[in-house]
Amino acid sequence: MRNISRRFIVALAALALAGGIAQAQDVKYNYATGTDFAKFKTYRWIDLPNAEKPDAIVNQQIHDAIDANLAKKGLTKATGEDADLLVAYQLAVTQERQWSAYSTGGYGYGGYGWRYGGMGGMGGSTTATSSTLHVGTLAFDIYDTAAKKLVWKGTATKTLNPSKDPKKNQERLQKAMDKLLKNFPPKEKD
Repeated sequence: MRNISRRFIVALAALALAGGIAQAQDVKYNYATGTDFAKFKTYRWIDLPNAEKPDAIVNQQIHDAIDANLAKKGLTKATGEDADLLVAYQLAVTQERQWSAYSTGGYGYGGYGWRYGGMGGMGGSTTATSSTLHVGTLAFDIYDTAAKKLVWKGTATKTLNPSKDPKKNQERLQKAMDKLLKNFPPKEKD
């Protein structure tokens, strides 16, 4: 039962991630310095062991968005086993608490006062509410097959807020992947 629930949450999160990541996501990347990214011409997809994946539709949408972006970068998707790069992604969803507080204030007598127990002070009350935010992270890895090492990693993190419109979700996903892969290949600084 726990496994089914976890898979459902991951599938739901992937849908939400695909739908909401494009707006104000936090994108980070890192790469292996000294790597000659110009030598890479082809790539192929791999599955990471134990990586959480969404349902088949969202998985294909993520692949398509990344494929389109890598094609813009001059990379060709390999049809066989031989490729210069191996690429993979995984998803994670965490929960964060958000607290909101507001006061219904007034002035008047009563209360103990702050220091001396005097009269006067603020009346009214403060109300605090909490809500759970679901935060999704898509991590995308690129491996050099010849060197057998990770050469580039990017993550996009966003509070999940999907649209009801599947077309809009796909557009947001494409924009998110554009932002995620903006700095691939990295430009070496002199």
